[in-house]
Amino acid sequence: MEKSLDRKIASILADPAGSKEFIIADAKDADMAFGLAAPGRAADGDRWKTLAEYREQIRAVVRQGLVDIMLCSASTIEQLAIKEQLFADSQVTPAARANDSSDIWAARGGRYPSAPSRPFRSATIDHIKYGRLDADHVRPFTGADLGLYSMTFTNNLERDHETLAEFKKFREEAERKKFRYFLEVFDPNVDAGLAPADVPAFVNDQIVRSLAGVTVSGRPLFLKMVYHGPRALEELAAYDPTLIVGILGGAAGTTYDAFKLIAEARQHGARVALFGRKINCAEDPLTFIEMLRRIVSGELSPEEAVRAYHGALTVQKIRPLRPLAEDSQLTANSMSYGG
Repeated sequence: MEKSLDRKIASILADPAGSKEFIIADAKDADMAFGLAAPGRAADGDRWKTLAEYREQIRAVVRQGLVDIMLCSASTIEQLAIKEQLFADSQVTPAARANDSSDIWAARGGRYPSAPSRPFRSATIDHIKYGRLDADHVRPFTGADLGLYSMTFTNNLERDHETLAEFKKFREEAERKKFRYFLEVFDPNVDAGLAPADVPAFVNDQIVRSLAGVTVSGRPLFLKMVYHGPRALEELAAYDPTLIVGILGGAAGTTYDAFKLIAEARQHGARVALFGRKINCAEDPLTFIEMLRRIVSGELSPEEAVRAYHGALTVQKIRPLRPLAEDSQLTANSMSYGG
C-alpha cells in the first residue's frame, strides 16, 4: 500500500509554497527515554500502563490511519512491524528512534538530562530494518527503513564536535544501508551562554551549518525541532524550501496548547508535527488525533477543536482531565524530555 508520507513528501517538494499537505506523526518511542513510566498512568491512576497496553494504543492509532508516521523503539518495531506486520496494509509509515542521546535518559530520579548532551545509539539500522544483523540491505525488509536521529547542541566545542562526528558516522551508514531518517534538533539542554532570545537563531544556524556539507543523498527527510515562534520558523522555512521543517510537541499541557501549536506552526511554515505526550496523555487519543487532522485541513480553528473534543468526550462518557474553560487556556510548555 502507498504510504501517505511518501505521497506528501513528494507533493511538498514539488510545490513548497502551494502544497497543502501536512504530516502528522505519533511518537510512541518514550520507552527509550522514560523507561517503565513511558506508557503513562492507567485510568485508575494507581499504576503505570504496561508495555502490552502501550503497544495496543499503537495498534489502535495505526488502524485509525489518520497519522502518517508511527515512531517507536526498535523493540516495538520488531514486535509490531516484523512479527505482526501491522503496517503491511496500512498507509502509516513505521519509524524507529535511531539514537538515544543522554539528554533523553529521563529515568525516575535520574539526573542525566541536566548534564550536557552526549551522543549514544542503542538501536542499529540492521535491527530496525530486519530484526537482526544483516549484510544485504537491498533485499526486502519487514521492519522500518525510517528513523529519527536526534542532536542537541550546547555551544560547547568538545561536546558539539562529538555530536557532529557521531552524526556523520550515522549518515554514512544510513546511506550505505538504504535507510532514511528525519532529524530532531533540541534546544541546548544546559546553560549554553546564550540569552533566551538568541536560542532560536543559534539553533537555526546550527541546523543550516550542519547540513550545508551534506548532499541530497545524505540529507534528512525533514526536520523536527522546538517551535520558537513565527519569525524563527519563517526564517528557516524560507531559507531552503527543500528542507521541510517540522515541530515537536513537548510536554502534555492543555488541549488548547496542542491545538494552538499545530495551527500556528502550520501557518508560519511548518509542514510536519510530531506529538508524543500530547497524544498519549489525552483522555481519548483517537479523537485527539482526529481534531489535529481537522485543524491542519482548515476545517476547525484551535478554539473550535477544543470545544468539539470536549463534546466528543461527553458523548463517550469520558471524564475530561480539566473543565472546558481551563482546557481552553494556553500554559507554559516544556519542550525537553527532562522538563
